[in-house]
Amino acid sequence: KTKVAFSKLCSASHKIRKSSAAISGLISGEAGLVLRSRSTDVYQNLALEDWIDANVDLQQRSVLLLWRNRPAVVIGRHQNPWTECNLPAMRRAGIPLARRRSGGGTVFHDLGNLNLTFFTSKKAYDRRRNLKVITDALQQLRPQLDVQATDRFDILLNGRLKISGTASRLCRKSSYHHCTLLHSADRSALTEVLRPSCRGIQSNATPSVPSPVANLLDHAPTLQWEELLNALANQYNTEFGFSAAATLVNPEDESAFPGLGRAAAELRSWEWTFGKTPKFSVQTALDLTDNRSSVRSSGRLHAEVKNGVIESCELDVPADWLPRQLSGELSGVLVGERFCRHRAAAAIAVLLRFESGELQNRLHKLCDSVVSVMG
Repeated sequence: KTKVAFSKLCSASHKIRKSSAAISGLISGEAGLVLRSRSTDVYQNLALEDWIDANVDLQQRSVLLLWRNRPAVVIGRHQNPWTECNLPAMRRAGIPLARRRSGGGTVFHDLGNLNLTFFTSKKAYDRRRNLKVITDALQQLRPQLDVQATDRFDILLNGRLKISGTASRLCRKSSYHHCTLLHSADRSALTEVLRPSCRGIQSNATPSVPSPVANLLDHAPTLQWEELLNALANQYNTEFGFSAAATLVNPEDESAFPGLGRAAAELRSWEWTFGKTPKFSVQTALDLTDNRSSVRSSGRLHAEVKNGVIESCELDVPADWLPRQLSGELSGVLVGERFCRHRAAAAIAVLLRFESGELQNRLHKLCDSVVSVMG
């Protein structure tokens, strides 16, 4: 239903101008612009944010970008994906992970969540006023809704249920402030993917602050997407004294947004998504119990990871379970590899080929336990 609604919204051409008009407005002319992205690809939309920030003269004009994504998890610039999200569950569900350039916490996006990005000069940066656009629009649409912005720049429903979270990026002269707005998101998927993959991580990365959440549709069942989007655009114009009509833009159009495809490819890369993780260490127990035996055994892993790559690795395994030479060789094989189950498993496979019998079985068990730590 959500996809159908979005398709109908995109076809409402009487209210939305063409992309070519959008570009001329971006480069010159109107003081305020309201843009809606055609794309539902998280990497394209994040790249579109960066393109606008880099190419539009935000000293002369302000922009509101409205966008939605197919299911995705988005972490903040300074966060650790292994502590923020359930990578195995995401892999099973085909949900991609993206790292944005702004700070803040981890969020789940799907077509039931609206993203709003407010672009302006650094001097005019005002998160409180931006959130007022949202709360005023909601209260005009449905006066019974109790929505308030908090000191953390979240928006709460009924004083406790989070419907919007905030992040921002300040550059030398420009700024952008983006926030979510939960209309009809899949809360069961949100709960499943926003939990840690790896236990025992110690890091200075920015942690997310969990909060109870709600969808607007749970409290305003008749609130439609087009109604919401039009109200937000109108309130943006009212708050800032603009008269912008909503403009549909397509970030896939390289003639309109030159270089955006390359920027999106960078955001998709392992080097950006995982390699930009702040340095961290892992200290965790490893279950080495053989399923064929009732005898329990365990070991410990201690690894230091920088730029997503294992800098050092120590495996503490009982010598009567596996010779220290073999556990030491496994540690050595992992050093210099990405903290990534696929790359680690490929490196370990070479070591496994040189063993046989019970030693190979036990080494295989140890390898599986180590790889499982990586999500």
